[in-house]
Amino acid sequence: MQPYHQISIIECGEPLVKIPLELFAVESPHPYEKLGATYGEYSPYYLRESVVKNLIEAQNYLQLLHPGWYIQIFDGYRPVGVQQFMVDYSFGEALRARGVSAEELSPQQREEVWQQVYEIWAVPSLDMNTPPPHSTGAVVDITLVDDNGEVVDMGSAIDEMSVRSHPDYYAQSNPNYHANRQLLRDIMLKAGFKRNPREWWHFSSGDQMWAWLYNQSNPDYPVTARYGRLI
Repeated sequence: MQPYHQISIIECGEPLVKIPLELFAVESPHPYEKLGATYGEYSPYYLRESVVKNLIEAQNYLQLLHPGWYIQIFDGYRPVGVQQFMVDYSFGEALRARGVSAEELSPQQREEVWQQVYEIWAVPSLDMNTPPPHSTGAVVDITLVDDNGEVVDMGSAIDEMSVRSHPDYYAQSNPNYHANRQLLRDIMLKAGFKRNPREWWHFSSGDQMWAWLYNQSNPDYPVTARYGRLI
């Protein structure tokens, strides 16, 4: 259980719609599909209708500040099956980084690896009360592309399983990386999103984490989540 799982979900029934990719930069081919993840009826470039509108609003804000720059869409909607696939893949990657196999791990070591994985990846829960955020269609993973078509350096890769993923990691050590992350944050917050406290690239609008973060800043006017798990 995460702290945001205490937030109630009152599903609004808003549909998933395709992100108008012509307005954004796109990670292509999609990184998880390259690994073998199967999305089914919807692609990773779908989000809830209002979330797409907010994302377009954020892109417009970016253009005002930096003409020719684009939000790059890394990942949006993610079925629970894909969440499970990526959790398993990331566990394997963590083992490869340590140079060990699963059979070699002690119970304590196995727990340490899973803790590392779940620092970044939500549990692929099928409980309708605790959906993985991406499975609600309310979450998008993004970065920025500049007017030369180059991905803006944020100091770490999306999905990196390390403390460098924390949004303020470079606040004292690298002003350029921190400023880039703050620019991304500012345009998204202006459009109504909230940022995952552990991931500089993860933004949501209307899910449990969004509501939990909103309520921390507005305790006198609490809200519920309006988007639950879709598939």
